Amino acid sequence: MNIDRKKSREKRKRRIRAKVSGSAKRPRLCIFISLKGSCAQVIDDNNGKTIISADIKEVKAKNNIAGLSLLGKLIAKKCVDKKILEVVFDRGGRKYHGKVKSFADSAREGGLKF
Repeated sequence: MNIDRKKSREKRKRRIRAKVSGSAKRPRLCIFISLKGSCAQVIDDNNGKTIISADIKEVKAKNNIAGLSLLGKLIAKKCVDKKILEVVFDRGGRKYHGKVKSFADSAREGGLKF
């Protein structure tokens, strides 16, 4: 039986997005990971606006666990500067381990509450 990993991830992503939504008071922290790079955004879904964004290129790191840890610290610093302390975490249909876990843990260390 051939399982299409991309379709499975898209199904998980739709299930997550049905339950997770960001507001102005508690925006959604969304992470995107590809083979070449990663980025994170803090989004207000009520207004459809991206409040803060950060890319792996900004921290000048590789797209690995250590690099995503630095990205998590950067996005947390930007959020704290804009006085955003609570967010809803959207892992983008990925499992909570490896790069995603590293990103989330470092964002928590930076001062964000999930």
